[in-house]
Amino acid sequence: MRIRSIVGALAAAAAVSLAAAGCNTVGQNQGAGTGEEVRLYGTDGNMANSFGDAFKDEPGILAGMKGTLPLTPLSEDFKRRMRAIDANLTDYNYSAESYDAVVIAALAAEVAKTVDPPSIAKQLVGVTNGELACDTVATCLTAAKSGKRIRYKGISLRRSGFSTAGEPSTAMYGVVSYGRDNRLEDAKTEYVSAGDEKGESKTAPPTVPTTPNGGKSNKTPLKFGILLPKTGALGFQGPPMFAGVRLAVKEINEAGGVLGAQVALEDGDDGTSPDVANTTVDRLIAAGVHVIIGAGASGVSKAVLPKVIAASRLMISPSATSDELTSLDDKGLFFRTSPPDVLQAKALTDIVMRDGHSKVAIIARDDSYGKGLANNVQNNLQTAGIKPADIKVQMYKAKDTFDPKVDVEGVFNPIARQVKAFNADGILLIGFDESAFVIKALVAAGVKVRS
Repeated sequence: MRIRSIVGALAAAAAVSLAAAGCNTVGQNQGAGTGEEVRLYGTDGNMANSFGDAFKDEPGILAGMKGTLPLTPLSEDFKRRMRAIDANLTDYNYSAESYDAVVIAALAAEVAKTVDPPSIAKQLVGVTNGELACDTVATCLTAAKSGKRIRYKGISLRRSGFSTAGEPSTAMYGVVSYGRDNRLEDAKTEYVSAGDEKGESKTAPPTVPTTPNGGKSNKTPLKFGILLPKTGALGFQGPPMFAGVRLAVKEINEAGGVLGAQVALEDGDDGTSPDVANTTVDRLIAAGVHVIIGAGASGVSKAVLPKVIAASRLMISPSATSDELTSLDDKGLFFRTSPPDVLQAKALTDIVMRDGHSKVAIIARDDSYGKGLANNVQNNLQTAGIKPADIKVQMYKAKDTFDPKVDVEGVFNPIARQVKAFNADGILLIGFDESAFVIKALVAAGVKVRS
């Protein structure tokens, strides 16, 4: 496993791509159209061991597919603690971000001396950028109770704290690839860093009154609600996120809880669907939840946020990455521990360019996640030297569920035929579980996937 910075790598990769682009003439580099093999790339929505389950009858079909996902090198101790929560885990995607989302909210509540969500929100950025660094729940809670300005350096928040927008200023990404068994090859994982520590907020949090809550003692325990995918297009990504939340709650309570009381947890499914998520949010609000962890997808997070804001609840997503969420009018109540896609786009561009591609097709969901990431990658590829005419972006309507017969024939097969005719030498898939249909359509259209 290697750790490298993408700063400067784009420039070097651009030189490679420019050289390749200079040879991209008719008859010399025809890509898929002349039977040459094409490399597949993926993103955090489809790079997971559980995604490979869609190809049980097609061994090796994913072999060689590469992609990126927010991924911090995880210690064996953390993985062991996660498996103690869920012994059936096959992935750890967004587990660290889910764990940290719960912990920073708990620390902010301890600092705010109240479970009032808007008051917690005002302290949340501050617990990631204080003077006293701490890296465990127990030590951080102890320091927070004593009035110290803490800097939580948890599982995913290692390099720097939050920006003023309430999201990571830096991130680590794993460059991962599938092997012959349609499972990610851990030994080949490469870690790249993105972002700038200078983006961390330098503003001190507001001073907490000596008698918060008007001097009334806090008798209500801090209550978290889960709004993550058990079902729907991201259901296969849910287990590590649920386990991360439950592990954090367990360890917070083992450390004495928050404000002298044990933290409570209410379960919930976002269904990877605005309709399902809104119903769950109604239930969580009625149950008295103060902090909602979720939603999983960017589009779902955006859809439920107005209702969360109207109820004056705090919402922290561990996996919503759309850049659009950075500038939403969230009344200071929305945060995320997952990095914005502007950073993932740079990491994706880096690996595509390092592989020497000169003609790239992008197939993406037409929602805030897919559209934003596709646009960022397209712009970065052009900056790195690929001509606009040598990048083809194909969007498809995002749905809660896709019909394997209707959508494959009516949506994915036509897209696959267009991509084959485009003669790309690299294809990026930005989607969720429906990416399996896209891959099968590409193969059916005669695209030879490089293994």
